[in-house]
Amino acid sequence: MLLKEESQELSEMGKKDKKNHDFLTGEKSTQAKKTSRKRARKTKSKSNYTCRQCGKSFNQKHSLEVHMRVHTGEKPFSCQQCGKSFTQKQNLKVHTRIHTGESSFTCQECGSSFTQKINLKVHMRIHTGEKPYTCKLCGQNFTHKNNLNSHTISHTGEKLFTCDQCGKSFTRKVTLNYHMKIHSREDCFTCHQCEKNFCHKLSLKNHMRIHTGEKPYSCPQCGRSFTYKPSLDSHMRTHTGETPYTCKYCGKKFSQKGNLQTHIRLHTGEKPFSCLQCEKSFTYQRDLKQHLQTHSGKTLQCSSVL
Repeated sequence: MLLKEESQELSEMGKKDKKNHDFLTGEKSTQAKKTSRKRARKTKSKSNYTCRQCGKSFNQKHSLEVHMRVHTGEKPFSCQQCGKSFTQKQNLKVHTRIHTGESSFTCQECGSSFTQKINLKVHMRIHTGEKPYTCKLCGQNFTHKNNLNSHTISHTGEKLFTCDQCGKSFTRKVTLNYHMKIHSREDCFTCHQCEKNFCHKLSLKNHMRIHTGEKPYSCPQCGRSFTYKPSLDSHMRTHTGETPYTCKYCGKKFSQKGNLQTHIRLHTGEKPFSCLQCEKSFTYQRDLKQHLQTHSGKTLQCSSVL
């Protein structure tokens, strides 16, 4: 009986020693480890909040609630100065600096100040020369993304900006704005030969070469002369083999933008050349000229077709 009591006492002392050892060493029993892992899994699952609209997950419920404004369009934070609304309070705080004139971010190189950190970051590229946006078609680099977007259109030949006065289209908005001054006649310079209007004196000067016949730009390869520098640049590609203009429909490349624009008609079905006698339309001007012979009754020579 005494032996049994001593055995129980030793057993209880052993358990106490084990607990003390675990406490001092930081070790956990197998059961304790299982309980901890289970608790961790439970905690992790509770902190995982998923958006039912797009599947994006968040660790906090508040973050999910803020995110949902993207889908609902809710903008609870309004500017007291101009009434503009925002989805997040921080965005309103940044916006308010426009009205207060507060500039929290200053360039250490030139002293220019900005209301937002991202604007300072973009500004710094002027000093560092960084051009992080690269054209995939020709490899040219740009400081700003919008400059890359405008440049990319030059490869496709798309003219997204149209004048509502005359219907003329342009690849860049800045070119359209420049063109609009012709209609408003703001600070216009008029050619006395043909009465065409220009917004800048230099543009009028360049235009006058059409009347004078001046061709100041010569090709160093073959000596051919051109009225305008862009015409020379375009001609130089015949020597270099460069083809910077790519068809967005089939990937075919061209050295001249005009050739690309003409080629695209095959995909779009556009037929801009119409016969005034029968209203039949054609994709190419040469086809219209050939068609006109059917009305005149003239026999078309091979040389005249070409």
